Amino acid sequence: MTLSNHDLPVDVDLVLADRLKARDPEAVRAFTQANNQRLFRTAWAILKDRAEAEDAVQSAYLKSFAAMAEFRGGSQLSTWLTRILINEALERRRRLARARANAGEQVVMLEVYKAKMAGGSTADTPEAALAREQIRRLLEAAISDLPEDFRLAFVLGDVEGLSTEAMADLLEIPLGTVKTRRLRARRRLREALGPEMRAALAGTFPFAGAACEAMTVRIVQAVCRPREP
Repeated sequence: MTLSNHDLPVDVDLVLADRLKARDPEAVRAFTQANNQRLFRTAWAILKDRAEAEDAVQSAYLKSFAAMAEFRGGSQLSTWLTRILINEALERRRRLARARANAGEQVVMLEVYKAKMAGGSTADTPEAALAREQIRRLLEAAISDLPEDFRLAFVLGDVEGLSTEAMADLLEIPLGTVKTRRLRARRRLREALGPEMRAALAGTFPFAGAACEAMTVRIVQAVCRPREP
């Protein structure tokens, strides 16, 4: 089974859901590979922490498989899954906030976050790698400073590429609200992000390669039954 990174038609989703309910390893692998990037970026938009975002993604997958029998095709499977992820990330953020309040801790410093977000992209030269890393950090820091509603709308729309209609359905808000949030997010970023930096958005918040594969392997191992010899 080959899946694209875009949502599948609902009727195809019902067929896929049946295979996922049966814990078909091929379907589970295809499903996670198709959704890993969007889920991670969405979780990061809420949590602003790479490790917490990865944990939220894994938890959302496990919850989705536990509830797969409830999927009726009322929305696209990827939308249903992303809603589970958003709820998981919001609850995780509430727990973290309570823990920080109880311990009297300060909010995690931006420099710590930047260190966690540092990724290993292959470069032709050390200079090129350094330039890309500096641009990526500037992008991530600027987006991180947006209010949450703007940040989530910007990441889903401008980084992940969802349509306004898809975002309205996913976030369960009016189309006009989606458009307003994206417009205000772009205005706030305009001073910090020049044309070249905006063109680099598709490469920010990397969750591919080894990280993506590791997440897929963990989910397949967690939800698939071993095949009979």
